Amino acid sequence: MSADITPPKTAGEPAAKHLPDGELIRFDRVTKRFGKNTVLDNLCFSARPGKHVTLIGPSGSGKTTILRLLMTLVTPDEGTITIDGENLYPADRRHVREVRKNIGMVFQQFNLFPNMNVLRNITEAPVRVLGLSRDEAEERGRELLDMVGLGDRCAAKPTQLSGGQQQRVAIARALAMRPRILLLDEVTSALDPELVAGVLDVLRDIAHTTDITMLCVTHEMNFARDISDDVLMFDSGKVIESGPPEKIFTDPEQERTREFLSAVL
Repeated sequence: MSADITPPKTAGEPAAKHLPDGELIRFDRVTKRFGKNTVLDNLCFSARPGKHVTLIGPSGSGKTTILRLLMTLVTPDEGTITIDGENLYPADRRHVREVRKNIGMVFQQFNLFPNMNVLRNITEAPVRVLGLSRDEAEERGRELLDMVGLGDRCAAKPTQLSGGQQQRVAIARALAMRPRILLLDEVTSALDPELVAGVLDVLRDIAHTTDITMLCVTHEMNFARDISDDVLMFDSGKVIESGPPEKIFTDPEQERTREFLSAVL
């Protein structure tokens, strides 16, 4: 069964307004500091609707901070962030909550609710945040669990699942909100090596069969090469090189990029 994971449009809802150049996500001169440490330094970049952008670079170069800013888990010290022309920062809290509904994230750790079964983990947010009926949310949840290969585990508790299965539930949970943007933060880093392939296969299927815009932080370079439209190389809070995966992975211009790739490939 194929689950419908595209963002819903309600009756009378205006069409999504895209910027003239088709940008969905834009960071404009964004700086983020933690104490004396500048994690993002006057960062500018954008992503177009439906595109898959992978952020690579050494640990501490600012990649995950970008995802946390989009999830409104932290706020920038300077600059603006827009989603489809609407300010995510700066903006009042009510407006931020509305913009934030279009964004889903899968974390390194699965962050499932241990007291809820698998299906309830997936349906809770659509019922509480989107206002879906319990029946509608459960129907969608079962479809998504089928999609990630866990249709028979609806009643299981997270502790009864392997790490790879828990991460697939987390992916289904993010998709249940029908986000326009899906953020992936090193989603295989906490998994045993033999479980990584199954999770990456699910994400490849999402990348190849939906129009969800994806921002992915990963050290799985083969996966990045497979699913990316654009790859951004980060170092010291800045993008030092960007381009299509065939360019970045086979003929990078920057010596720092070549050094990094030689260490991880």
